[in-house]
Amino acid sequence: MGDLEDELRALLSDEDAEAEYPSEASALRRPEPIRLPLTKAEAACEIGEILAADDNGTHVAVARLASGALVVLADLCPHDGGLLSDGFVEGESVICARHGWEFEGRTGKCLSRSGVSVPCRALKLPHI
Repeated sequence: MGDLEDELRALLSDEDAEAEYPSEASALRRPEPIRLPLTKAEAACEIGEILAADDNGTHVAVARLASGALVVLADLCPHDGGLLSDGFVEGESVICARHGWEFEGRTGKCLSRSGVSVPCRALKLPHI
């Protein structure tokens, strides 16, 4: 980095510096999805759909499985950090869009790799 760039960074706040001079990693990151509050995501999620939601500050994915069961999963694929909310629902499974890892919707167990899972829980709401 040049001296002039160092001086400019020192003059800008951290947030301004990141916006003006993004790091290589952040330049490759995709924008954060719009996250609905968990209660709104629960009400809006239809069969076969998965939505990004916020559960009291925790990023989660809300999915309505083919059976109508509503589940909440951690919104992070353990494979390489992809967002499960970018994926899709297939039957009773949630599929990560990045590399196709499949997770059992009710348990979070990875069906693509043994010994891998994501935290999840069922929600007891009426079928939409």
